[in-house]
Amino acid sequence: MSTHPRNAQAAFHLLAKPAGAACNLACEYCFYLSKELLYPGSRFRMPDEVLKVYIKQLLASQPAPEVSVAWQGGEPMLMGMDFFKRSVELVKKYKKPGQHVAYTLQTNGTLLDDEWCGFFKEHNFLIGLSMDGPPEMHNTYRVDKGGQGSFDQVKRGWDLLQKHKVDTNILCTVHAANASHPLEVYRFFRDDLKARFIQFIPIVEQLTPEIRLRAEKGGELPGRKRPLYVQDGALVSERSVESKQYGTFLIDVFEEWVHHDVGTVFVQIFDSALASWCRLPENVCIFQETCGLALVLEHNGDLYSCDHFVEPGYCLGNILETPLIELITSSRQHQFGLDKRDRLPATCRECEVNFACHGECPRNRFLRTPGGDEEGLNYLCAGYRLFFHHVDQPMRSMADLLRMGRAPAEIMQM
Repeated sequence: MSTHPRNAQAAFHLLAKPAGAACNLACEYCFYLSKELLYPGSRFRMPDEVLKVYIKQLLASQPAPEVSVAWQGGEPMLMGMDFFKRSVELVKKYKKPGQHVAYTLQTNGTLLDDEWCGFFKEHNFLIGLSMDGPPEMHNTYRVDKGGQGSFDQVKRGWDLLQKHKVDTNILCTVHAANASHPLEVYRFFRDDLKARFIQFIPIVEQLTPEIRLRAEKGGELPGRKRPLYVQDGALVSERSVESKQYGTFLIDVFEEWVHHDVGTVFVQIFDSALASWCRLPENVCIFQETCGLALVLEHNGDLYSCDHFVEPGYCLGNILETPLIELITSSRQHQFGLDKRDRLPATCRECEVNFACHGECPRNRFLRTPGGDEEGLNYLCAGYRLFFHHVDQPMRSMADLLRMGRAPAEIMQM
């Protein structure tokens, strides 16, 4: 018998991948491209039946009046514009009275043109554009199927989005090619692109010895496809950012930001940290105490526990067979979320910056603690400790300003 499960009233976030892992680029560090191996023979196109069920159930299941319809990939724009026009029509048909629906789409930007940007502006899409900094840094790993850098096409896409005044965030991965150049990266986004919303994502490619060679070759060898990427191993690729290197990257960007850009440029991890120092609820899942409310829908209706756990052991079921809300609030998914807290090593639970970090994402917890006593230490621990300790006093000051009803930007005059 079906019951209304324990988390039924909790708002959740769902990333839908209408084209699955299909993409027109071949970024060397992309963990998702190999997920095509989960669906041999698939065309990687979301059927209308799945789209209709997804939109209907998503809107019916969300308890909050604000609902996000979020598209990601692979490259979701491979679906073509008619698919997204259909999704907007279905939202209009199924949204509940008083419900406000926001559309988001993450793209590599190479397929953008005036028609696409006009559509995004008309329907108030928030576009996340993947770009890794200036050309020489971006082109190191973000390449097309022929191995050529994609910067020029992405920059053209950015210019078109700005021409049509489409709300746009920059998503920048931090890796071996750009991690030593934090100010060059940040100033490029701020000064050259005039970007005002930036998200930094560390590249950590967890590997086993068996697949390390293939990973270092960009995932493929002649005559062989990428291996299926799963959360396994205690090694990382040469492309991965080093832990302390990532912490130093964030510190250098923070120093530039806190002296010049508070209130005008918004960097997700800085906003997240300020929320922690204000003891406000965290809205970035990797820094929450528990998780499990940010899931992924594949093109055929399969629902997975998390974007970084799209692998057989974390498939909750299919929305054509089991209602979305039952899968999201199942005991299995509930336990997945609690494991983020319950499997945190004692070393982390006793850490003075745990209130801001909470062990970060479980996907990066593959080291042993100092002394080797416990498993589950985050690969990025040393970097986060550097960063959170460094920002402690400025965050305290900005939190005090907020409590007094003043703007955090006043810190720049202190």
